Amino acid sequence: MLLSSIRTSMLCGCRSASKRFQHSSRSPQLRQWLVKRGQSTITAEAETSSTLSAASVPNAATNRIVGRWLLGCSGLVVGAVVLGGVTRLTESGLSMVDWHLVREMKPPQSQAEWEAEFSKYQQFPEFKIMNHDMTLPEFKFIFYMEWGHRMWGRLVGLAYILPTVYFWRKGYFTRSMKGKVLGLCGFVFFQGLLGWYMVKSGLEEKPESHDVPRVSQYRLSAHLGSALLLYCASLWTGLTMMLPAHKIAETTRLMQLRRFAKGTGGLVFLTALSGAFVAGLDAGLVYNSFPKMGERWIPDDLLAFSPTLKNFFENPTTVQFDHRILAISSLTAITGLYLFSRRMALPRRAKVAISLLAAMAYGQVALGISTLLLYVPTPLAATHQSGSVALLSLAIWVLAELRKMPK
Repeated sequence: MLLSSIRTSMLCGCRSASKRFQHSSRSPQLRQWLVKRGQSTITAEAETSSTLSAASVPNAATNRIVGRWLLGCSGLVVGAVVLGGVTRLTESGLSMVDWHLVREMKPPQSQAEWEAEFSKYQQFPEFKIMNHDMTLPEFKFIFYMEWGHRMWGRLVGLAYILPTVYFWRKGYFTRSMKGKVLGLCGFVFFQGLLGWYMVKSGLEEKPESHDVPRVSQYRLSAHLGSALLLYCASLWTGLTMMLPAHKIAETTRLMQLRRFAKGTGGLVFLTALSGAFVAGLDAGLVYNSFPKMGERWIPDDLLAFSPTLKNFFENPTTVQFDHRILAISSLTAITGLYLFSRRMALPRRAKVAISLLAAMAYGQVALGISTLLLYVPTPLAATHQSGSVALLSLAIWVLAELRKMPK
């Protein structure tokens, strides 16, 4: 009986408590408080989720940051190209006969160290054949030119690699962008190795050759070409991340203009690359006249080497002739692109880019002719080499302005 009474009283108490809770939950004040509490919880969770998403997913702000970084890297690559051209023009590239990634970052400090470095240089063909009367102060000048070029190359490498690690950890890269930056960093490393491979070709003894010691024009062209590819890839990626694509109607004329611009850009790149063969063979020092080469439009020794194909890469006359033809072709193509674009309704930025490309093309041709007629003075030749990069930059800008809207 006692257990039965206790069980009955407990059941009654639970039922009465349940009724009181249900009655109290029906009150408007309590219901409003519960609704507000639920809404604030949902809002807080949504804000937390959006904050985490913004921190981990690339957005417009992070794209601008990455775009500025890549544009800065492309500027450093331009500096390396210009400095490399000046090093070539001053014949300083063979002054450092060793390659060490870290040890050579510190140049000689004492007189004994300088004399030891100079002694190593004296064991190689450039000193024996060309510079056998060179003094130590003269050696210091060419050494510092090459040392500065190599240190600039290391700066370029750090400018690519360190921010890549930082942006990767911050989550600024999409999956496709990760592949691109890894490719750029790998290309920087390859460029350094290719530079040393090029220098080695000028340090080798060549008893069968009576020519002045110089690096292989093939390796020089490969070194310059890879630098230009690195520059183009960095500039293109940076511009497309910084500049929004224009909403232009996809007409037939626009597609023709876009193809025309791509072909013109490729021609400008090929012309710049042919300049490396001109520099490698000192081809600018033959036939210093324009528009004819000497007294003829087509010189007699144009195809003097056998087999015929060898002339296009090893005959200074043919190399200069090819560079002239490519330069005139580039100028003609850019002029045609400008005239074709004037009859189309294009965004203002695209018109400005095409106009600047045309103006730079005529300036670059004038620089090239002046350099030739004045027997390749170093300041003018360096300006002409820099102009080729400027012209290529404007061609890439035009392509970025005319690109398709992403779907």
